[in-house]
Amino acid sequence: MRSTFNILIAILFAASTAQAVAADFRVGVVDTERILRESAPAAKAEKKIEKEFATRDQELKKLMKQAKDIQSYLEKEGLTLPESEQRVKERELANINANLQRMQREFREDLNLRKNEELTVVLDLANKAIQSLAETEHYDLILQEAVYRNPKIDITDKVLKLLAADEKAAEDKAAKK
Repeated sequence: MRSTFNILIAILFAASTAQAVAADFRVGVVDTERILRESAPAAKAEKKIEKEFATRDQELKKLMKQAKDIQSYLEKEGLTLPESEQRVKERELANINANLQRMQREFREDLNLRKNEELTVVLDLANKAIQSLAETEHYDLILQEAVYRNPKIDITDKVLKLLAADEKAAEDKAAKK
């Protein structure tokens, strides 16, 4: 009986100790998708990519307009055109369409590659911000992907603010140079 009582006391002591340790355990969750959509570095990267690919996008639009114009011309004038001129226009249209498809494919591939490069940079910055936040606010565990997150432990807003502050500090530093 005495040994059963001692075991029961030991179990209660262990349970209360575990609760005390668990009470000090801080967990946070970060929504990575939100970071990639809403953070200052992500917005800056998106603008950089848009600027970088603007010329190629204009070339594609110009080529699409050219193809559309030839197509419209063939539809309107096709019956009255001499057969040789119609074949020349059709060949020209086929060449433009083939070139357009090739250029669009290359554009998409290059754009996706650049986006992935820039997103990697943004994720690295986010990871550094999360690490800093974890150290300053004494988190024991921060998860970046979770099926469910309680809003009480979601620290995405804190990370977004920290990234914005870091971005502003970097801009201010660059402006002083």
